[in-house]
Amino acid sequence: MKAAIIGYGKMGREIEKILRSRGHEVALIIDIDNASDLNAQNLAGIDVAIEFTTPTTAYHNIRTCLECGTAVVSGTTGWTDRLKELQTLCEERGGAMFYASNYSLGVNLMFRLNRELARLMNRFPSYEISMSETHHTQKKDSPSGTAVTLAEDIISLVDRKSGWVNTPTSDDKSLIPIESLRIGMVPGDHSVTYSSEDDVLEIRHSIKNRRTLAEGAVVAAEFLCGKKGIYTMEDLF
Repeated sequence: MKAAIIGYGKMGREIEKILRSRGHEVALIIDIDNASDLNAQNLAGIDVAIEFTTPTTAYHNIRTCLECGTAVVSGTTGWTDRLKELQTLCEERGGAMFYASNYSLGVNLMFRLNRELARLMNRFPSYEISMSETHHTQKKDSPSGTAVTLAEDIISLVDRKSGWVNTPTSDDKSLIPIESLRIGMVPGDHSVTYSSEDDVLEIRHSIKNRRTLAEGAVVAAEFLCGKKGIYTMEDLF
């Protein structure tokens, strides 16, 4: 696989290591100093671009890849209010796009557990839901994309006012308080807590290092290579 890396910070460097260790070619690296090199000429022959940048640049980066006919895997969070636009563009161009708010296997298993727990807890409205997430101080978006995904999954299944399953509007996101902390170099810690007067039930996931995220992104790129369409971690599983 001939890959491009868009965003050459800590994640980009970890992705590069994993790509090379798995026998792939890193043919193009784009960072802030050479952003203008992300163009059709340099993307020609690239099988998949892996994009981990910032909320302010992700949309442009992904759009450029799709317009140039390059498959793209993105893990940038904090900009997904425009994700549908790019998914539409991908379909119109017959391109390939893979997006996930988190590429850790453990986090994606937590997503599934979170949805199942929300369905079960919907029968017990006496429990109050809260969430907590902690990341390193350089993370731009708050709450994190992973926390937002967890919260959106819960509110799509649980009505905290009546205790019955429904599909609340986006305005109901405030029903789930999210504590967002930025401390040191913490890669990522997320918890969902149900509390009653009598007990506490919690699911939690902690990432030890960026390698798990980078490896998941590379596996997603391998999965996307040669395909057309829009994919997520659900498809990868």
